[in-house]
Amino acid sequence: MGGVGEVALTRKPMPSPNYSSRGGSGVRLIVIHTAEGARTIEELGNFFASSSSGVSSHTGIDDTPGVIGEYVQRTAKAWTAAGANPVAVQTELCAFAGWSAEEWQRHPVMLENCAKWIAEEAAYFDIPIVKLTAAAAQGTGRGVCQHADLGSWGGGHWDAGGAFPIDDVLAMARGGGEEEMGYPDEFWDWCRWYLTTDRKQNERPAGVPADIPDSWWEGQQEVADIGYRYGMTADERSWLDWYLDGKHGTRPDVPESIPDRWWDDESWALERET
Repeated sequence: MGGVGEVALTRKPMPSPNYSSRGGSGVRLIVIHTAEGARTIEELGNFFASSSSGVSSHTGIDDTPGVIGEYVQRTAKAWTAAGANPVAVQTELCAFAGWSAEEWQRHPVMLENCAKWIAEEAAYFDIPIVKLTAAAAQGTGRGVCQHADLGSWGGGHWDAGGAFPIDDVLAMARGGGEEEMGYPDEFWDWCRWYLTTDRKQNERPAGVPADIPDSWWEGQQEVADIGYRYGMTADERSWLDWYLDGKHGTRPDVPESIPDRWWDDESWALERET
């Protein structure tokens, strides 16, 4: 799958009467559902148009290239995830949670539209495009999740299903294919803080989720591995020169607790000098 590009989605308005105020709550979740019945955005819109249904979603997504249905304005609260509604912007895929991985891959347009929608909502609400764990989604995390991740707080549903290719969709939403790291700026800020500082909480970068997603831990490990494989950073070189020179002069601006691999490099450098 490729990136989502720069072309904005066309949002086809089909207003639903089923919405209310967010009551001052800020949006921190981008939530993906499956409609479990309607197969087009028009069918879904007809269902949400009835006040007797008592439910709605901000948008709906089917297999129409570049077009999604919009039923509730993103600034209002849609009614589709119980207690999570005040803090969520939400979409319904015209699909089924029981679909297999193979069936999902038969709907590339739907997945691409979903990725574009995520990217647009993330930009509007300044939400990082990261996959949240259930604990993070139900806690204070900011990012993307499925309805299932909301647990009983979100109504106790299991969509979009275990085979939904959320990692692929998020990769597209970030603007990259599956082979790209594609992490948001918040990841790199956190990575620098985690790997190159004393990790003081009052210096923790703004916008970083309270619960770090698994994908970030994996990315951080890859960055650390690259550091091990491909040599020293400028800070390490400065510290090493200062240390091997008998600590003369001002100590370089480096972590108080020197990383283990810096000590390994110091031993290596010392052996070369003897």
